Amino acid sequence: MKVTQLDCLCLILLHLLHTAGSERFEVLGPTDSIVAVAGDDIILPCYLKPNISAEDMTVDWLNLDFLDGRVFRYQNHRIIRDDQIPYYRGRTSLYEEELWRGNTSLKLSRVQGTDEGHYKCLIQSKSWYDDFTVQVLVKAVGSKPVVSIVGHREGGMGLLCESEGWHPEPELVWLNSKGVHLSAGPPEIHRSFKGFYRVKRHVIVQETDTNHFTCRVQQRQINEKMETEIHLPSELFYTTPWRMAFIVLCCLGAIAVIGLSLAIFCICYKKGVIIDQLNLQWENLLLYISDFETIRRHEVNVTLDPDSAHNNLILSDDGKQVRHGELDQVLSDNGNRFSNWSSVLGNVGFSGKFYYEVKVEGKTEWTLGVVIQSINRNMSFIPIPNNGYWTVELKDGEYTAHADSPVTFTPREGPQKVGVFVDYEKCQVSFYNVEARCHIYSFTGCSFTEKLYPFFNPGDSDSISLVICPVDVTD
Repeated sequence: MKVTQLDCLCLILLHLLHTAGSERFEVLGPTDSIVAVAGDDIILPCYLKPNISAEDMTVDWLNLDFLDGRVFRYQNHRIIRDDQIPYYRGRTSLYEEELWRGNTSLKLSRVQGTDEGHYKCLIQSKSWYDDFTVQVLVKAVGSKPVVSIVGHREGGMGLLCESEGWHPEPELVWLNSKGVHLSAGPPEIHRSFKGFYRVKRHVIVQETDTNHFTCRVQQRQINEKMETEIHLPSELFYTTPWRMAFIVLCCLGAIAVIGLSLAIFCICYKKGVIIDQLNLQWENLLLYISDFETIRRHEVNVTLDPDSAHNNLILSDDGKQVRHGELDQVLSDNGNRFSNWSSVLGNVGFSGKFYYEVKVEGKTEWTLGVVIQSINRNMSFIPIPNNGYWTVELKDGEYTAHADSPVTFTPREGPQKVGVFVDYEKCQVSFYNVEARCHIYSFTGCSFTEKLYPFFNPGDSDSISLVICPVDVTD
């Protein structure tokens, strides 16, 4: 049989169509949302139909609630960690041994509140691609409410209720003994950097026949609630005139005793000597109360991490000094470098108790403190505890503690050297004026779940270096 050129052309076209058809596939997954319990590991199913190998394909998992929100990428037979959202690092993986049969499911470990969202599984071959989207809902039942007595308020008794670790955002209500809602102050809602909610709410209660009151925290979407009941003795609701008179007399008596003691003391010594000794004793008392020298004995050796430094920062060779430079340097993009703030971290994280000192003499701008390692270094987050920052800043002549609600203050004298002390177990971060031996500011009630790294930002208003100094407990 004679084969014509037209026959050859047809055969070639049929072959190309067959080859193109063999590359086609669908990406499939669950039709229902995935409900995850905080702290657990979950699987986000995704697979190819037909069950062809994905080993030579590119597998992308994206969080659609983020701009450029890459959760995981597999390409060219290896895992690509560039541009991965920082807090997914170390928590995501594929079943690589299952890729040959088209299984591209994602394992997400230690689920947290910020993991809630819509996830896209995108599979690309050389000539075809398809994707599938699944929603993840996170469920977390918080702590049993803690109720505390605030004291007398507006003719009644003030109570405060707090609970944390919830997701989604919970509702907190106060109830009387009959289950009727009480009129309370507005709820205060805070969200941690892991996406879990903390709620607290004040109420003023009046005396009733039972004096039983209940704080209830509930989350209707996940059908969960926690309650704490408190009983207040009737004696707390009133203070009799006789009791008030007794308290006043006790206060007056104490003042009289103190005044008499000071008068006798003054008679026994010369005036000038007394004043000097009183000042000295008062200073010694302050030192004793603050226990500053004991704090300084928790010194750690801090060295700057050049891999985390912003491009316009200049570090000394020994890693003890950092200043702002005039021009951006060309440095490697290693994924750990700050890109929006002129900042740098210490090279080691700490827990327990630790202390270090930084010379700020002559500078008109600086920010110091500690942060968690998993902070997002590529986005302009506000540097507050909810985002993993505990810092104090000098800028435009004002000192600001970046609490969840910023605190601006003016110290009696500006520090030339700042001491930073962390008590991990007591959940406190404190700042000290080293020369004046006085306290500047403390963050209390912090929530630490990771090691803390020293944080430095020399500002861009001067070229003077921040200097990490050795601690001399005798200076």
